[in-house]
Amino acid sequence: MKKISAAFDGLKFSDATLAYAIEAAVKSKAVLSGVFLDDFLYHSYHLYDMVGSRGVSGTKMNHLNQKDKETRNRAVQSFEDACKNASVKHIIHRDKSFALQELLKETVYSDLLIINTAETFTHFADEEPTQFITGLLADTQCPVLVTPEKFQPIERLVLLYDGKPSAVYAIKMFNYLMPWLAKLPVEVLTVMEPEELALPDDTLIKEFIQCHYPQAKYTVLHGNAKEQIVNYLKQASEPALVVSGAYRRNNVSMWFNTSMADVLMKELDMPLFIAHNK
Repeated sequence: MKKISAAFDGLKFSDATLAYAIEAAVKSKAVLSGVFLDDFLYHSYHLYDMVGSRGVSGTKMNHLNQKDKETRNRAVQSFEDACKNASVKHIIHRDKSFALQELLKETVYSDLLIINTAETFTHFADEEPTQFITGLLADTQCPVLVTPEKFQPIERLVLLYDGKPSAVYAIKMFNYLMPWLAKLPVEVLTVMEPEELALPDDTLIKEFIQCHYPQAKYTVLHGNAKEQIVNYLKQASEPALVVSGAYRRNNVSMWFNTSMADVLMKELDMPLFIAHNK
């Protein structure tokens, strides 16, 4: 039995994360851990909301804190109700320390983490991918499924391949964690230089893909990898889940370094599976 963790902001609950997490838990018969990051420094209100006619009001602050507590409790209840309705075995963690540190610790003991791409765990707005998400992906200890803001059924798979071990590792982990999706149409997407005639390690990658996705088709693009991949995926008529390799702060891959993953999250409204071997 696998353990899937889904991270939630109890003050800005993500229905999309819940939907993807429930589907993954049902299909894989996994234990679903709802991780509610109730960072003690994070509230829904601003400092000026606590100010009364005589300065900072203790009464107002207590009222606002109680309101936040009730909102967070409703979020936990929504998660628990959804799990019970889907007959999903579940556990609930309410982590009250620093959100990023707590979630990174959770990834050590999880097979997969699911989180929405817009999460900030602050009341400040941030462009996608948010600083919280980039910090998480740089140091996560398990694969991460980054979800769009709205749930949509997955209708096909796109496996990004650049010939690097990190790309193959991501495909391995994806197949291990979400094997029920193998029945969907699968496409292996590569960007090559114009003078290149064959995929990197052509025979080996095709042998490997044949074992897991025998009906997969191969698409080769030419030009700038970031531009070509984003433009190609934007033109797709069916919702896809994209599988991507490394997300580290050094240049382990000419494609799947930090900036490539950032582009995918910023430009595409699709779930993105990211895994890297450390």
